This record gives sequence, C-alpha cells and structure tokens, in this order.
Amino acid sequence: MRPRIPLHKRLLVRLLVATVLIALCSVGATAWLAVETTTRAIQEEQGQDLADDMRILAHLSGYAATHPDWKGVGPTVRALSKKMGRRIALTASDRSLIADSAPRGAPLPPSAAATVDPLQSDTYTEPGAQLSGIDPRVVGPYLLPADERTRLRKLATVRQQCFAVFGLVRNVSMTPSGRPVLVDPDGTAAGDYVPEKCADGRLNTPTPTEDKALKNLMARAQSCLDRQGLHVKAYYLGVDIADRSLDSRYLTGTVDRRAGSADARKTKACVDSARRAQLEPYVAPVAQLFLGGGDSTAPRFEVSPANKAKVVGAAAAVLALTVLVTAVVATRLVRPLRALTEAAQQSPELHVRVPVTTRDETGILAEAFNDLTERRERLEAQRKAMVSDIAHELRSPLTNIRGWLEVTRDGVVEPDPALLGSLHEEAMVLQRVIDDLQDLAAADAGTLRLHREPVRVDDLLDQVVAAYRVAADTAGVTLRTESDSTLWLDADPVRMRQVLGNLVSNALRHTSADGSVTLTARGDGDDAVLTVADTGSGIAPEELPHVFERFWRADQSRSRRTGGSGLGLSIVRDLVAAHSGTAEVESRPGVGTVFTLRLPNTPPPEGD
Repeated sequence: MRPRIPLHKRLLVRLLVATVLIALCSVGATAWLAVETTTRAIQEEQGQDLADDMRILAHLSGYAATHPDWKGVGPTVRALSKKMGRRIALTASDRSLIADSAPRGAPLPPSAAATVDPLQSDTYTEPGAQLSGIDPRVVGPYLLPADERTRLRKLATVRQQCFAVFGLVRNVSMTPSGRPVLVDPDGTAAGDYVPEKCADGRLNTPTPTEDKALKNLMARAQSCLDRQGLHVKAYYLGVDIADRSLDSRYLTGTVDRRAGSADARKTKACVDSARRAQLEPYVAPVAQLFLGGGDSTAPRFEVSPANKAKVVGAAAAVLALTVLVTAVVATRLVRPLRALTEAAQQSPELHVRVPVTTRDETGILAEAFNDLTERRERLEAQRKAMVSDIAHELRSPLTNIRGWLEVTRDGVVEPDPALLGSLHEEAMVLQRVIDDLQDLAAADAGTLRLHREPVRVDDLLDQVVAAYRVAADTAGVTLRTESDSTLWLDADPVRMRQVLGNLVSNALRHTSADGSVTLTARGDGDDAVLTVADTGSGIAPEELPHVFERFWRADQSRSRRTGGSGLGLSIVRDLVAAHSGTAEVESRPGVGTVFTLRLPNTPPPEGD
C-alpha cells in the first residue's frame, strides 16, 4: 500500500505556500516603495515650491520697496511667472486685482500665499535684513544724490587703501541708498576693528541728505515718546552711520535707569513706528500675493479610502491570479511525478513505463526512468538467456560423458584410448566454460587479480602470433604483425595474451582460406592502440551493439566447437577495462572486422 504523504509535505501545498508568501512580500514591498517614493517626491516638490514662493515674495517685495505704487508691476509679474513656471497674482487688501499672469477672468486661488509689505517683511533673508522687519531695499529719503555718492566713494577708496597698509583686505560694497561700505572679501560685514590712522570719521558721517532725513525721523520719534509719557530725549549720533543700518540704534537718549525693560521696548516701538511712517510714502501699498498651487506645507502622502480599496483589490487580484497560475503549474509538475511514483511501486516483472508529456526536467526524469526500465528489462532478459545458455553449454558435454560412461559400464564398448581421449576432450570443454565463467564473475565482483609488470608490446604480439601460427596455417589464413617497438604497457602479460588470443581465435574462425589476420600496435598520444583486423565475413550492423554481451554469437546456429561459447568477447571487454582501457569494434559484412584496444602507454623501464 502506498504511504500517505502528510498534507504539509506535499509538493503542491509547499509550492502554493511559497508562492503566496512571495506574492504577499512582493505586493507589500511594492506598495511600501510606491508610498515612500511618492511621499518623498511630493515633499521634494513642495519643498522646491516653498523655496520658489520665497524667491517670488522677495522679488515683489523689492519692487514694492523701490516704487511708490503698483502701476508698472504687470510686466514684472508676467516675466517672473514665466521664469518660475507659476501663476502669480497681486491684489489690493480688498482683493481688487492689481496684476495677474493668468488670462483675464481666471479665478483666484482660495487664499493668499503671502502679504507683500516691505515695511513688515519678516520673510526677507538676504544680507542686510533688519530686525524691525523693514526691507533694507526701502531707502526713501535716505537715497543719496550723485554728488554725495561720488564723494563717499572716494572716501571709501581712501579708507580701503589705508586698511591695506595695515594688511587688512577690504572690498567696497554699495548699499541700496548709494552709500559705500567696507566688507570682508567674502562679502560679509567687516569687524569693528579700525586702525587709528584710518579712523578719521569722514566716511561714516551722515551726508546732508541723510542728516535731513534723520532729523525728520527724530522729530517723529519724539512725538511718539511724548505721547507714551516717556522722559526720553531723542537724538542721533552723527557717527558710524554706515555700520548702523539706519535702525533704532541711531537713536539714544537719557532714559531713566529705573524705567526698566518695559520702557526700553516702548522706546524701540516708537522709533520703528516713526521709521515706517517716514518710509511709507516711498513704497507701494500693501498687496496680497496669490500663487498657483502655492501650498507651503508638505504633509505625508496619505491614501484615500477609495484608493486604499483599489490597492487592496488589485493586490487581492494579483494574489488570486498568482495562486491560480501556481496551482495549474504545480499540478502539471506533480502529475508526472505521481506517475513516476506509481510506476516505481509496481512489481519489477511488469517493467512499467511512464508517458513523457513535457520536455523540461520532469520530462527528462521520465525519459531516464523509462531508459532505466528498458535496461532492467534487457538485463533481466540477458540473465534468463545466460542461465539458459550456461545450462546448454554444460548439458552437451555432460550428456556425452554420461552416455559414453553408461555404454562402457554396460560392456557395449571397450574403454579404448580413443574413447578416453573423447571423454577427456569433453571434460576440457567443461573446464573452459567454468574458467570463463569464473573470470567474468571475478571481473563483475572487482576481485580479478592482475599481476602487472612492464610488457613490451611487440613481444606481446609476437607471442600471440607464435601461439596461433599452427592454427592459422591449418586454416590457410595469413597471420602477421605490424608494431611500434617503442611501445610499453604496465599490464598482466598472461591476461593480455588471453585478450589478444580470444580476438585472434575469433578472427581465425570467421576468416576463410587465403584471408588474413593482422595485429598492429601504434602510439596515439598517451595511449597504445592495439588492433586485430581480419578479412572475414564481418558482422551485421544490427549485431554490433551486442558483440560484447555474454553468450552472443554472430551465427546463433553454431555450437561451442564451431562458434565458441559466446563468453570470449565479454572477457576481452572486462580484462581491458581492468587495465584502464577500452575495447571497440568496427565491421563491414563481406569486408572484415577490426577490434581496437586502447590502453595507457607507459615509458620503458630503465636500461631498455
């Protein structure tokens, strides 16, 4: 009874489980990778959008800082929109349109992305930005005329040269108001250190234009301070104007030390308010900035419930399809394996074969199983034939011996020398059959003993020819040798004479009078090639594959006395294999047969 395979060990179940696990891992990994990649792409895109938003805001804030209104901003908005690839729209506080890069009538985004106000610019991050939130490009009444710029430029050059004398490298940089300042070579503000020789104070002294604007600023600030009830006198220091960036640090006063930080904050608020009021006429009104797709946040990518359902449905469909395909493939794979198992479990006498339905590894396995079955069937047939042949070979001489002994015992014939010679010949036939069978059994068991020694090939051929010379002359067959005298073998000379003797005896039996049998020996690389060629009747092509099988005879009608026992060529093959060689045969009916022995060639012993 065939043993039942546990469910978890069945090939089909294991293939299905492995496929499902692989499919789940693949779907999960693909979904995770898609979400992560999409999230990263969205974050990078939105991060780039945020940077673009800041550049757009800074550009428009610069326009507002240098223009008292928005009348000519249209071309600037359209050019900036084309450069950034974004829709840009400006409106007043009441959402009345100032400029728009989109066609007329296009609806605005739901909400403004930012407010453009150079006097309250907390997003401007360029060098020179002020803590008060005022765009440094707003200069208003502090814009220097050409003559003052020229004079300050000369003073800046003189100071630059003075610094160079002391090994200090400075560059001259122009501020938005037209005032030159000295900066480090990398563009950053220079330190506070000024060599005494260079500190003449002329470069940092306010010009008449700046002096007028600063006095106006002080007056505005003083009004605020008085309204706040702060006992502070507002005035400015007329030094270091370039380093103080026109902010509240220009203002100082006598503040009651008991006032504390609250009064200090009020004082600063008054100064900032006064500056904004002073600069307001010179800048464009506050405007709302609308940007196409201008969302500055970058949330993590979230899948909607509908999309989640689609993803799950697609994953389930892929999984189902994978399982279905795997089931079909696995079934086709398992079916021939089951057929092989059932065939192998049948009785050996049936020699069951399985159909070959595929050309893959399973089909190759089925073909190998069928070949094995055929070989087993053939070996079984040979075994049966061998038993029958052995019985036949032993029966004939035993029957003759028994018959002659019985008639002699009964006194029918006298035991004369001729009768005794005949009985001796029959006994020798039995002995030769038994000896051949012993040699084959030893070869099969690997117990065949070889007494190896250096053997000269031409001497070996001469000995065989001498042994069969009389038989050849009697049959009228020419027996000759052609040998290379330099060839040597590491072999058992007795067994090799037996091999060649069997081949020569076979050739003489199948060669008619006036024919020839030739023994040759030649070198072929590391091998010695020995051949026994005759001009006999030859062997039919369909019989050649069976030449070295046991009890095979070219003519099945021949007896042992005329055709041999059928064991000689089997012994030849086994003895040559024991010497690490091969035996082959070629034949053409009516032309002759050539047996080729290929054996390892060895160097001659020292002294020869």
